[in-house]
Amino acid sequence: MIAYGRFVVRGELFEDYFEIKNGTIIVDGDRFSMDDVKFLPPVIPEKIIGVGLNYRDHAEELGMNVPDEPVLFMKSPSSVIGDQDYIVLPDRSKRVDYEGELAVVIGKRCRNVGVDEARGYILGYTCFNDVTARDLQQSGWDWSISKSFDTFSPLGPYVAVSTSPDSLEIKTYLNGKVVQSSNTSNLIFDVYRLVSYISSIVTLKEGDVITTGTPAGVGRLESGDTVRVEIEGIGALTNHVR
Repeated sequence: MIAYGRFVVRGELFEDYFEIKNGTIIVDGDRFSMDDVKFLPPVIPEKIIGVGLNYRDHAEELGMNVPDEPVLFMKSPSSVIGDQDYIVLPDRSKRVDYEGELAVVIGKRCRNVGVDEARGYILGYTCFNDVTARDLQQSGWDWSISKSFDTFSPLGPYVAVSTSPDSLEIKTYLNGKVVQSSNTSNLIFDVYRLVSYISSIVTLKEGDVITTGTPAGVGRLESGDTVRVEIEGIGALTNHVR
């Protein structure tokens, strides 16, 4: 059961509840302006599995070798926030970075899935910001910890279920300026290979999220900033910083 306003939608979590047309959201025949809707995180995953160094230009930017296999880390589900929510800079870190990414949302439980089968286990795709305490990461903190502070996993605004992930423009804006610009065709390990590889290690469940890596152009967040991750065919995830 999902409540919205004074209305209630009943059904399973992974069914389609609404469609968007010309800036209007339609739910069970009721119409709402996008300006009047607050999007919560579309899923609260049991697991967030991140992939590092998955764009060649980003590996070069960091002075690191292109990996032979996906570089994996975990993020805490308690770090998830939604569209228009605030990223809170922790006192412990002096350098927090944005990382705009395409995220995969798993739709069916899977284990040891082949690359050719992976598509059938994906619910859809959404925008993600892999916020990172860069100074702590570089000082030797485990990646999973330096990326798991509360509010460090902006996710949303919704899951696009009819989008192909193969060639999507991805951009990150900081205070209205483009700071990252790439295409998912530049991924070193594509979405289906990632699902196959990760499912050979852990069982993936409905609602689990795989973040697919960030392109070049990562940079610092400051209090008062607004950061927006925009992906073709999916939408835009906007968050403020304090």
